[in-house]
Amino acid sequence: MTSRGTKYWNSGAIPLIAPEILGDIIAQVADVGIVISEDAQVLSVLANPSSPSFQKLESWEGQDVRGFLTSESVTKFDARLAQFLDQDGPVRPIELNHADENQVWGSPVRYSFHRIGPDGAILLLGRDLQPVADMQQQLVEAQLTLERDFEESRGFDTRFRVLMESITDAIIFVSAHTGQVVDANSAAAAMLKLPLERAVGGRLQDIFETRKSGDITETLAALAVSPPKKPFTVQLPDKGGAVEIHPALYRATGERMLLCRLLPAGETVARSDDLQRNVLELYHDGPEAIVFVLDTGEILSANDAFLDILHAGHDISLRGRSFADYLQRGAVDFKVMAENATRGGRMRNYATKIAGDYGSPRPVDMSVTRLTAGLKTVFAFVIRDASRMDSETTTSAATPTDETMRSVVELVGSATLKDIVSETTNVVEKMCIETAVRLTMNNRVAAAEMLGLSRQSLYVKLRKYDLLGRDAPAD
Repeated sequence: MTSRGTKYWNSGAIPLIAPEILGDIIAQVADVGIVISEDAQVLSVLANPSSPSFQKLESWEGQDVRGFLTSESVTKFDARLAQFLDQDGPVRPIELNHADENQVWGSPVRYSFHRIGPDGAILLLGRDLQPVADMQQQLVEAQLTLERDFEESRGFDTRFRVLMESITDAIIFVSAHTGQVVDANSAAAAMLKLPLERAVGGRLQDIFETRKSGDITETLAALAVSPPKKPFTVQLPDKGGAVEIHPALYRATGERMLLCRLLPAGETVARSDDLQRNVLELYHDGPEAIVFVLDTGEILSANDAFLDILHAGHDISLRGRSFADYLQRGAVDFKVMAENATRGGRMRNYATKIAGDYGSPRPVDMSVTRLTAGLKTVFAFVIRDASRMDSETTTSAATPTDETMRSVVELVGSATLKDIVSETTNVVEKMCIETAVRLTMNNRVAAAEMLGLSRQSLYVKLRKYDLLGRDAPAD
């Protein structure tokens, strides 16, 4: 309304708008505005400054608009233009796809037709549909991705069901947080003497009868993470017999879950051919000490027999520590055994001493085997206590059998003490060198390190006692 109280227009009539202002208005309300004649010749092009896709379209002026449309859009445009000219009134908007001479630009645009003058000029106001098309394409791709994920999930679920029903072991899945049985197979339902639909969804605490106080789920979770992993025995209700539960803890979708394998209490004895179980029981209950060590010397695990030798309370205090810290000659012993096991795959009867943080050194006899665990090398040490050797073996081993030792004994009475001591020193030195070479499997570098000699000094002494050519060097 003007200052005089009059309106700019009445009854929908729009006052005259200056041409330069009208062009700005059209450019702002639409992404592109094209003025064409009745024979589809482009008279003028107005592009919205905020629509970069429609910039620099001045080259269209003076040309047929059909030359900038795809082939399927030309037919649609001709039909809608003819309808607009015949009716001489508003028609429905039309969606056209633009393209250059190389058919590269394919932006979809929605055009509406408008008369703008008595000279037959027609204004096409276009709205870019590319953002809508992109959004639709993203929605379609998202829908296809969801469908593919759903099909993969169904495939995994089918394979899981087939696997669960094909194995003979009774398996149940339990939530470690709520104690609820999430899933179970038919073998588990048969062992529990419950329908499968009743077994799934109930609490594990309600299925068994246990004399121990507390939640069974918490006990199973603690057993699953604490070595050695021993089964947990529970009783079925109504004198249904005893069942051993072998738990394994894992995490899925942020929730801790227990995979529990159920076995009758006497099933362990029946499965005498279960190699994994037998080896595991030998590791835990065998009389020989067994230690698994990385090639860097760090202890991975040790059984109770090894803990007895070191007077250690738990193998957790040993994990991560260097195995060489417990050997008499430290890194020298470990290097000798590791190098020989690496070359031959195993090494037997290596004599040394071992001691823990509080106990005294104890003579032991070691065997080592090189194992491959994925990309890492692991050494398995089997250690036997050599301190319980019978006196006859000890006496026999201590009896001098070397010809040089007998000659030293014969010197008493025929030589001075100084000469006897000198000869005895040579005998002891030769015996020590021979022992070091034998322990290191003729590895001269390791033998020199074991004796605290340089490599050159060792070769001099080997040559002195005529030991150099006995075996080929294994440096």
